[in-house]
Amino acid sequence: MYQDLRLNNPWMVAVWPGIGQVAISAGYYLMAKLGTHVVAELPPEGLFDVDHVDVKQGLIRTGRLPRNRLFLWTDPRGQRDIVIFVGEAQPPMGKYAFCRKIVRFAQDLGVERIFTFAAMASEMRPEDHSRVFGAAVDRESLSELQAMDLEIMEEGRIGGLNGILLGIAGESDLRGACLLGEMPQMFAQLPYPQASLAVLRAFSRLAGIQVDVSELAEQAAAVDEKLGELLASVERAMEQPESEAPETWRIHPEEEDSLTPSEQRRIEDLFALVRQDRSKAYELKRELDRLEVFREYEDRFLDLFKKPQ
Repeated sequence: MYQDLRLNNPWMVAVWPGIGQVAISAGYYLMAKLGTHVVAELPPEGLFDVDHVDVKQGLIRTGRLPRNRLFLWTDPRGQRDIVIFVGEAQPPMGKYAFCRKIVRFAQDLGVERIFTFAAMASEMRPEDHSRVFGAAVDRESLSELQAMDLEIMEEGRIGGLNGILLGIAGESDLRGACLLGEMPQMFAQLPYPQASLAVLRAFSRLAGIQVDVSELAEQAAAVDEKLGELLASVERAMEQPESEAPETWRIHPEEEDSLTPSEQRRIEDLFALVRQDRSKAYELKRELDRLEVFREYEDRFLDLFKKPQ
């Protein structure tokens, strides 16, 4: 039971899906590279309601409620353990009460600081480097952010649980901060790994831990290149006289929603690989994201982080 855990100066990171998938992607990457395991799950009852059903091969199944799980990395140096809270969705109601539960849970674990990750949409372009903006619960944490030369969020709002959780943490005398990765406003509906990468680098420096970000950096470079090409083509089209512009713009739907046998084998091979080497988990997630089936495999993916009996 989590009540029996004895942690070393633990910090908590809390992430949820949001703009650019910045926070949740950073959270999943941190889970994979640190080699975390599940320590607890907060029940979703009273927070969510079922608002749809799933249809598979013509059969209807009741949709499941979003899950809220906590993962633990025990620092082998015995210096600072990391607890990662991953919420699959933000509840439509009861956000304040829910965040109070998370804070109480953190206090039970002896958590010293709580961090949330988020996105900061701006007019930046894909070829620019994502900056990290910071806002702190306490003045000491704010001074640390300033010492790291992060962009300080002087005014504004942090929407959703990313902000509410930290407000309650402050009320409960817990230190903490929100790290916001910058991403292009024009691509706000697309995953933007460069912002996740910037946030992870900043957090790693704050926490004094080593995280191999090479895989995420490679993905960020590839995405930035594709988005840069897309933006350049759109700008060229806008500069053309109307008579020279393409007659129509078509979005071609996917011809087939189901996975091919080779794609299914690839996924199963990656699951087998991750069971042997947890650090390969993000490679599996990238493939599930590429095939747009992560939602279907999410429970299986997170079950890989269960602690061996």
